[in-house]
Amino acid sequence: MELRLSTAVAVVTGAASGIGRACARALIGEGARVGLIDRDEAAGSALAEELGPDALFVAADVTDEGGMRSAVDTIARRFDGLDIVVGCAGISGPFGRPVDEIALADWNAVLAVNVTGPFLIVKHALRHLRRSSMPAVVLLASDSSFVAAPGMVPYNASKGAVLQLTRALSVDLAIDGVRVNCVCPSVVDTPMARADLGIGPNGFAAADFPVQTPDEVARHVLYLASPASRPVNGQALVSDFGYLARSSFPA
Repeated sequence: MELRLSTAVAVVTGAASGIGRACARALIGEGARVGLIDRDEAAGSALAEELGPDALFVAADVTDEGGMRSAVDTIARRFDGLDIVVGCAGISGPFGRPVDEIALADWNAVLAVNVTGPFLIVKHALRHLRRSSMPAVVLLASDSSFVAAPGMVPYNASKGAVLQLTRALSVDLAIDGVRVNCVCPSVVDTPMARADLGIGPNGFAAADFPVQTPDEVARHVLYLASPASRPVNGQALVSDFGYLARSSFPA
């Protein structure tokens, strides 16, 4: 499939690791120029150096409005515009903790990164996207946008919000021709997932459930970001090996 991304300029949040890192590499592989945003300066700078002159790293926290505005403008100036926003920055927050033991600060932190972060990147990219001939936004939601894993109330709530944010943005930005979709993966082999689930150096090889790679998720993101998916808007691409479709009826 020809994705027609060779002239595109993209910005990826959470680009220094996990799914964001895979998306940045995949975009560069398709010939796009890519702005990398992350608060991890060492990892982000190293990735930009690896990817070459078509990549620019800007250190910023996705919850800081001034920082996000400045980062987006810096990337748009460097590459003379912006066509694609990929919102990958996310945290899991308190894991395996009952709701009455979750501190308000932890709740606020998860919502700030996972929900306010996507809002801010879209808000400040919009004036650039309006000038693009192929504007698209792809947000990273989760299968937890639809089903709730126990002990993850803040994360589950935040990913449900990302799903509805995707739908609301797709409606509001349709007049500008900006498409907004999200990808909703189940467990992905990332540093965050390994830490949450207590997975050792050998990874998920012994897991009794299917696990996908960041590169597999990145392929979904690139399709939704590309002109190849032009009619697709306001949709959630669930990537979960079919688990969401299975009935829990005891028979």
